[in-house]
Amino acid sequence: MKQSIQSVIIWVVGIALIVILFLVMAFLSIVLYPFDRKRKIVHAQCFWWTDVVTALNPYWEVKMSGLENIDHHKAYVVVSNHQSLADIVLMYKTKMQFKWVAKDSLFKIPVLGWSMLLARHIRLRRGDFSSIKKVYREAGEWLRNGVSVVFFPEGTRSDNHEMGIFQNGAFKLAIKEKVPILPIVIKGTKNAIPKGSWRFTTKISCVIKVLSPIDTSGFLAYDFVRLRELTRAQLSTGAKNITGF
Repeated sequence: MKQSIQSVIIWVVGIALIVILFLVMAFLSIVLYPFDRKRKIVHAQCFWWTDVVTALNPYWEVKMSGLENIDHHKAYVVVSNHQSLADIVLMYKTKMQFKWVAKDSLFKIPVLGWSMLLARHIRLRRGDFSSIKKVYREAGEWLRNGVSVVFFPEGTRSDNHEMGIFQNGAFKLAIKEKVPILPIVIKGTKNAIPKGSWRFTTKISCVIKVLSPIDTSGFLAYDFVRLRELTRAQLSTGAKNITGF
């Protein structure tokens, strides 16, 4: 009974916070439109939101490390493994300015999707070649304007604790735009959001570990496979070095 009551409270509070976040973002988008074209102030509202969401969930314990590897004056192609939708909540704890490359279906979720549109995240329609070209054009523009872009190169959430095969796009983009890759390991989120049930039943320890950036200045266009495998190896090693799971 206690878990059921707690779970109801978590979901109600979580939904309420998403609604409040959207209203704040919508207000600031209108008021600050001439001064916040990159939506940096709008995006920053997700920083307090993620802190409140994680603090109020008694089933989540979140640990951060490697934040010193982030230079907030630089733009990165951020590459992370992907275990669950909780990864999206936790990525904001890096307090970085970024745009997601996110699948089209997420933008269709009421309130949450509207917030993503307000922040001007990058919309990807899978299997649509014109959409893929548009994604890389938009991503390149954001990088040139000093805003990082986040990719989950596995393309979908992993069904186990092993990372899937990485797609090439993020690495081609980093080489083309001459920006560093910033690998971020996320571990422990696989069961953070209950599957097949609305009840939270297990306490989860989640870790976000920011690894050292990978300089791409020495890579040529055809080196994207080498960069991809180097990044994947660093993420894999970083994940293995996180103990307690």
